[in-house]
Amino acid sequence: MATAKLKAATDAEEAKDGGKKSKKLFIIAGAVLVVVAAAAAYFLFFAGGGEPAEEPKPEPGAVAALDAITINLADGHFLKLKLALQATAEVHEAPDGSKALDLAIDQFSNKAVDELSSDKARNLAKQELLEKVEKAYEGEIMNIYFTEFVMQ
Repeated sequence: MATAKLKAATDAEEAKDGGKKSKKLFIIAGAVLVVVAAAAAYFLFFAGGGEPAEEPKPEPGAVAALDAITINLADGHFLKLKLALQATAEVHEAPDGSKALDLAIDQFSNKAVDELSSDKARNLAKQELLEKVEKAYEGEIMNIYFTEFVMQ
């Protein structure tokens, strides 16, 4: 009989310890859940979910064709360049092209014909000019077009 009481007492102690263990496990699981929820909230609301938010592209507006200009290249060569500026729909009057032409002159002056003769080089130069024009016109211009690009 004594063994039965000892065994019953051991079961009671295990029940007490098991209760403490399950409470500890419950508290740890709750803490982990809170940390995971806080991290998810941070990424969703403050970090943008890990993906940068894309700005909506502006709506295209009027295209302003500019007069052709002649630019001095290196080694006595010339570039005849005619540009058109694609304004955004928010612009209500045709943009003044003098800033864009000035930027084009600065960019292409004294360049070698070899630097501009391939499609890749011309597209790269166009992209660089577009970035300068977008900055100069403070977002009013969304694209530029080379309507004439002749080197001699």
